[in-house]
Amino acid sequence: MTDRAGHRKAAVWGAGGWVVGVLGVLVALPLAARDRLPDRLATHWDASGGPDSAMPFWAATFVPALIWVAMAAAVVLIQWRARRSAGGAAPGWVGATLGFGGVTLLGAQASIVRANLDHTDWREAGSVTVWVVVTLAAAVAVGAAALWAGHRARVTVPPVAGPTMEIPEGQRFVWLSRTSNPWLHVTAAVTGVVAVGASAASVGGLTGAEAVLLAGPLALATVVVLCCASVQARVSEKGLDVTFGPLGWPARRWAAEDIASARVETRTAAQVGGWGYRLNGLGTTVMLRGGECLVIRTVKGKDFAVSVDDAERGAALLNSLIGQRSRG
Repeated sequence: MTDRAGHRKAAVWGAGGWVVGVLGVLVALPLAARDRLPDRLATHWDASGGPDSAMPFWAATFVPALIWVAMAAAVVLIQWRARRSAGGAAPGWVGATLGFGGVTLLGAQASIVRANLDHTDWREAGSVTVWVVVTLAAAVAVGAAALWAGHRARVTVPPVAGPTMEIPEGQRFVWLSRTSNPWLHVTAAVTGVVAVGASAASVGGLTGAEAVLLAGPLALATVVVLCCASVQARVSEKGLDVTFGPLGWPARRWAAEDIASARVETRTAAQVGGWGYRLNGLGTTVMLRGGECLVIRTVKGKDFAVSVDDAERGAALLNSLIGQRSRG
């Protein structure tokens, strides 16, 4: 058993925050620069880099937002129909589509604003070639990362046979469990959108170095929080692997011979000092939700706990593997 409902809920919250955030930035960018933009904005450039088509300010402001809303609605509809017919979890293409589309539209909007900034006529707009290349590269990177994260989340491993087990000679068992914290995903989405918005404002020429100074720490905070927002524990004949975040990085690994014992404990955030990766008198705890935790004690006498479902079978399998190693 894995925490699939919690993982799906966290993914929905994160995707929702991204959709709303991108929508807000798309509209806010040109509105913030309204007094420095012409009545019509250059929105298309020819092969030589010169502007050859324009839109009224209101259209340049809201058309990208409408495209984004339509894209998000289409993704939701397609995924809803897929789940009704197949009942599967959200595949990686959802994150890849929203990630690639959102970054592309944000980059395009920022480039358009920057090119038209402080010009009285749209024909005087500067080139956007460099920013288009940068935007597409960033969009591909974000889409690929989202696709990989979605693929990794869909990998399933057969569960072990029961809470107590004997491992027949020549057979292998694997236990896998995941946990996600929706609120940490929301926090990462909020800081990420603010970082993207600050970067877009800087690209659009609306702000100076102060936006970069703001975006940098927020981007770092987004990565850190996102890594702490989900965890996966895997027990195999090699030992215990605990990986963090949607991409499974960073990770901590213990070989079976380095683990003295495994057990199950009920812990709360108050006991371990909060949420996320905590260090206290109980040892190290990865706390994403209160309740059942898989706890290992290493041969060096240190404890490590991770809050995952079905911890009893994970501990039972680990203890069986440790027993096999000691007998061997």
